[in-house]
Amino acid sequence: MNAISRVAVLGSGSWGTAFAKVLADAGTPEITVWARRPELAAAMRERRVNPEYLPSMPLPPAVTATSDAAEALDGADLVVLAVPSQTLRQNLAAWAGLIGPDATLASLMKGIELGTLKRMSEVIVEVAGVEPDRVTVVTGPNLAPEIAAEQVAGTVVACRDIRRAELVQRAISTRYLRPYTNDDVVGCELGGAVKNVIALAYGMMAALGFGDNTRATLITRGLAETSRLGAALGANPMTFAGLAGLGDLIATCSSPLSRNRTFGERLGHGETLEQAQAATRQTAEGVKSCLSIRDLAHSVGVEMPITEQVELVCHEGLDPLKALAALMSRETKPERPGVPSTGQ
Repeated sequence: MNAISRVAVLGSGSWGTAFAKVLADAGTPEITVWARRPELAAAMRERRVNPEYLPSMPLPPAVTATSDAAEALDGADLVVLAVPSQTLRQNLAAWAGLIGPDATLASLMKGIELGTLKRMSEVIVEVAGVEPDRVTVVTGPNLAPEIAAEQVAGTVVACRDIRRAELVQRAISTRYLRPYTNDDVVGCELGGAVKNVIALAYGMMAALGFGDNTRATLITRGLAETSRLGAALGANPMTFAGLAGLGDLIATCSSPLSRNRTFGERLGHGETLEQAQAATRQTAEGVKSCLSIRDLAHSVGVEMPITEQVELVCHEGLDPLKALAALMSRETKPERPGVPSTGQ
């Protein structure tokens, strides 16, 4: 497996753009970002910034942009997928034939597909027709504006083939981003998907004026939900104690840069789903993922009460205070850290 020399980043949002910078800073000589809209790709080439998502971050010389997927993918030995999770299948169907026969694929997406209940790596394997060992997952507490500003952070590169994970690890190691490898793809993906839902609930509670006790309880019980689902699906429980689990959960819940937390705050202030969507204009993955995660949990007999209440608030108009009351009125059971339970 040779060092990575040419990368296609498919998606020009905040994280895709920041990730392109990371690759360049780590020494990758050629990075092409694909943008859906030609005018955005042109602005990135000519003005050397992404004016819509990270206008204060200069693009390194190694980074260019195009709206032509074939141009972006030509000769790429690493294909980075950074589109909204619910659009992956449709987009990837158009790109699959353009991906090189031994290219490594990296998923930056954090979600569970509606309908199929597949994780993003599973969708990639199915649609692109590649072996699971070629698909890596990059996840952790990686808020794009902080990465763009070169604030120190850690991340996780997960893959069934640890050699391929190490290949991506080397390609994104910089003085400000420290990547770790992990072979638990299931756990890493679940941690990234469920934390968005918990962050919606966190934002609601913050908007309602609840303090640190409430917030700490929510994060802890949210982690318990994630761990129970992971255990039922064969994940390593220790994954959820690391960057891909607790680390990502804390960052997404606590940071005002988090789209899911911000979206939850708007719901907590009494806005409807439609009003919150119109105001934020960016994808809060948890809004859709709460539906698929709830259904995935039901399919394996796992209770996820926070996820269920978030779904009721987002999609059935339940008052967030009533959601909290429903959580507090549940039957109490012994807390047994590290031991999965169907009723905590």
